[in-house]
Amino acid sequence: MTKKQEYTGEYPNKTLYLPGPTEVREDVIDAMAEPMFGHRMDRMTDLYTTIVEDTKEFLDTDQEVIILTASGTEFWEATTLNLVEEKMLVPTSGAFSERQANVAERLGKAVDRIEYDWGEAVKPEDIRDALEENDYDAVGAVMNETSTGVRNPIEEIGDLLGDYPDTYFIVDAISCLGGDFIDIEGHNIDAIFTSTQKAFAMPPGLAVCTVSDDAYERELQKDSASWYGGFQRCLDYYDRKGQTHSTPAIPIMLAYRKQMKHMLEEGHQARHERHQEMAEYTREWAREHFGLFPEEGYESQTVTCVENTREIDVAETVEQVSEEYDMVFSSGYGSISEESFRIGHMGEHTVESIEELTDAIEDVAGL
Repeated sequence: MTKKQEYTGEYPNKTLYLPGPTEVREDVIDAMAEPMFGHRMDRMTDLYTTIVEDTKEFLDTDQEVIILTASGTEFWEATTLNLVEEKMLVPTSGAFSERQANVAERLGKAVDRIEYDWGEAVKPEDIRDALEENDYDAVGAVMNETSTGVRNPIEEIGDLLGDYPDTYFIVDAISCLGGDFIDIEGHNIDAIFTSTQKAFAMPPGLAVCTVSDDAYERELQKDSASWYGGFQRCLDYYDRKGQTHSTPAIPIMLAYRKQMKHMLEEGHQARHERHQEMAEYTREWAREHFGLFPEEGYESQTVTCVENTREIDVAETVEQVSEEYDMVFSSGYGSISEESFRIGHMGEHTVESIEELTDAIEDVAGL
């Protein structure tokens, strides 16, 4: 049985290079310390409408935006309940795409998988073949497979789904949205969602989802849908009140407002390019000293999964870098925990800050 471990707050600060959560600006953290106010006050309307409309502007989308107190997992459940009547297609190529399929099954939906080995990317032609053979209410795909560092070709999948207008496209972009540009409307995406603690570089606790008009109308036609994450419930309440239908985490939304202003100032494309530069540096470093776990040409822009070709003790290296340099990166996920390790280069990091971590790894591992 787990025993109580008292939280004391007496811990050294560590710079986070995880696949999330990531580093948060000081003024964003400070924003959470504003005096509390009621979630039905005009002040809440000002706050919530600001973060919703700023998010639309940053993502350059006309789709509706829902921001809820939750992790991104909420929208695995909500999008499945809202859009899938009976059957869903989910290509699986890592831990999180597999989890998306599992969630749908636990909700009573029939799920067809297209299974790939960990490290492989989803192939659009396989999606088309499956759609030619079966009717699906939706295709659910992970844009950025956090467990393997694979960036799937979401744009190509979305383009081909334009030929199947009755099949909705649900995209989990939890570990990349905000750091990897995607044209949402341009690629037929009906719902794309993320969590704030990843490339948005905010504290954990909020989930963000865009919703197409077709997806909203689809939910209206269904006999049942998610209660907490229902498109109609969330968006109609926003239209009437400019607020959330249930009590939100106000301090985190205050942090969101502050950080989204920073993101707007930088711009979506510039933020994309900065993440691209970090990814290119990290991959070059990995190729020089180790290898890359993901299939060539499908590497993530926010998380590099490094193949442990030198057979270093990954857990020990992670621990030593943390103890000696106060920097935290991640071992591989699940069954590949010693075969790989992961460096998160997302949010407010730069090439220079990533280089500080790689220098530390070189020192500790004796490279």
